[in-house]
Amino acid sequence: MRYRLRELIVAPEMHQGHEAATLSKGISPTLPLRDRLFVIFGLAGVIAVSWVYLVIEAGRMGAAPLDMAAMVEMRPRDGMGLLLLFLMWAVMMIAMMLPSAMPMILLQAAVARKAAEGQSFALSLGVFIAGYAVVWTLFSIVATFIQAFLERLALLSPMMVGNSALLGAGILIAAGVYQMTPVKDVCLRQCQTPFAFVATHWRPGLGGAFRMGLHHGLFCVGCCWVLMALLFVGGVMNLLWVAAIAFFVLVEKIAPWGVAAGRLGGVCLMVAGLVVLVHG
Repeated sequence: MRYRLRELIVAPEMHQGHEAATLSKGISPTLPLRDRLFVIFGLAGVIAVSWVYLVIEAGRMGAAPLDMAAMVEMRPRDGMGLLLLFLMWAVMMIAMMLPSAMPMILLQAAVARKAAEGQSFALSLGVFIAGYAVVWTLFSIVATFIQAFLERLALLSPMMVGNSALLGAGILIAAGVYQMTPVKDVCLRQCQTPFAFVATHWRPGLGGAFRMGLHHGLFCVGCCWVLMALLFVGGVMNLLWVAAIAFFVLVEKIAPWGVAAGRLGGVCLMVAGLVVLVHG
């Protein structure tokens, strides 16, 4: 049964006879400074570790000698190769998506703390993040097999960069077109307005927190999945390219002009795709 959010977020003054602001009126609960810092620094630590891992992996790839056999033919990956590839994708999704999810996570923590009277909000928050991570983990599994398939077709170089102008142009144009679609708009607005998301998706208990994390993760994937495909164009382990996409996702989600930026980015992607198609 859905919680009445009024009971979760009313100010303490309500019990003293004063008029209280409710979530439905546009006012959300806030975390005490100590708890807010705990969440922010915890997330920042996870993000930092993820980027360190990516930097190490990129450096290892750059330092590895590329023998002629590898340059001529990309060998199919074995089980361990697929596992390592999946790990790379999973860590990359954490590094790219967690910064833009931070406003939602902070609001979820605040509401969970209010609901639990400050006793177990950390557990509820952890379960919410776990639900969010499950969705991106499933996305990483799909991306792993797509990359392995592209490698088998020799459409990616040993350095994980697309070497087909047709493939690159197709991804760029598809990503640009998707930026203009109603599905993109719906998913982006759910990511841009954590306040509205909590108001419409709140469920009590740890099971509810997990479901909320799943729902928010699905909206995030719906918003960004084609942008992640751009990694196959500029290089899966090209960290400048990875950072540029992550920054674009962040701007889309948290900037007041994020929708306009997304539309402009879509136009630029389509133009870039046409240029690659003509001159590739």
